Amino acid sequence: MVLNELGNTGIKVGEIGMGCEGFIGKTREQVREIVDLMEQGGMNCIDLYSPDPQMRTDLGYALAGRREKFVIQAHLCAVWKDGQYKRTRNLDEVKAGFTEQLKLLQTDYADVGMIHYVDSMEDWQQVLDNGVLDYAKQLKRDGIIHAIGLSSHNPEVALAAVNTGEVGVLMFSVNPCYDLQPASEDVESLWAEENYSRPLTNMNPEREALYETCQRLGVGITVMKAFGGGDLLDEELSPAGKALTAYQCLSYALNRPAVASVMCGARSLEELKTSIAYEDASAHEKDYAAALAAFPRINWQGHCMYCSHCAPCPKKIDVASVTKFLNLAIAQGEVPETVREHYAVLEHHAEECISCGACETRCPFGVSIMQNMRNAKKIFGM
Repeated sequence: MVLNELGNTGIKVGEIGMGCEGFIGKTREQVREIVDLMEQGGMNCIDLYSPDPQMRTDLGYALAGRREKFVIQAHLCAVWKDGQYKRTRNLDEVKAGFTEQLKLLQTDYADVGMIHYVDSMEDWQQVLDNGVLDYAKQLKRDGIIHAIGLSSHNPEVALAAVNTGEVGVLMFSVNPCYDLQPASEDVESLWAEENYSRPLTNMNPEREALYETCQRLGVGITVMKAFGGGDLLDEELSPAGKALTAYQCLSYALNRPAVASVMCGARSLEELKTSIAYEDASAHEKDYAAALAAFPRINWQGHCMYCSHCAPCPKKIDVASVTKFLNLAIAQGEVPETVREHYAVLEHHAEECISCGACETRCPFGVSIMQNMRNAKKIFGM
């Protein structure tokens, strides 16, 4: 399993993670079997948005004796009340819910304390005003959580949160259909059929800015809804009018800036094995470029998708990485030191481009790659 740095948190996560949906409704033995398979496959990151106490209890038993092998992304503000899930900003409920969560999991810490489901600026203000962020900061100071996170579907809210400098991990919905949609406080707008009834062109600039800002600030992204709740895997349900494979969805998400891990909601051992098998899938199986270029209602023309179809370069330039660093610098209006350092350690740089044009003949999206190389040479000086 490929391990990625989770931003600047110091935590390493497998690029394929586990959403907690797969644990819900399972027996204690079934939960243990899932955790066993995760350990065998190198999957170490588990997202726990659901406050279901039975699921948390069973998972606690499954993790006993091997807790340190896993990264737990535990959600604050998701509590169990009157036998059902509740999202809360009431600080007393938040504290009681998190304390109970650790007890049920049989642990005294969470790797990430994720402020749960903030999709409106008004709600974000409540998180600030009601002391929820302050509570998360105290937990971090006390070593009870190792990083503060926030989950959101709204790039406007997410950007406001990461720009505070307090949030080290962002859980965000990432897939090639949702990335086209503008910010909205209504999560259902992401899959509403009417929002895909008109031609759509290129990534929403707020989402692009969010990913690039996270990369620049060292905020790690863990991905939810990479498959769009399964809709992207079904041609009849896909908002794009065409189906993608699971591996194409995973590859797309993992190629976005700052993304460290994708949470897969495997509901059976077979589905989990399929997710783990991504590590051994061929480049052809992971290739999403041709599929995106063929979407009947979506146009990515001129936009680099970091798909590496431009390779191989006769000068061995990693064109996709050069372009990613170039876009980060352009978005910032300057060259952040971290971006400059990452660019500098590339084996080959834009100045080595001989403008042969071979890359442009292979690009499915008509990107002006040679011009990008000239721009990168000018900006980075090499």
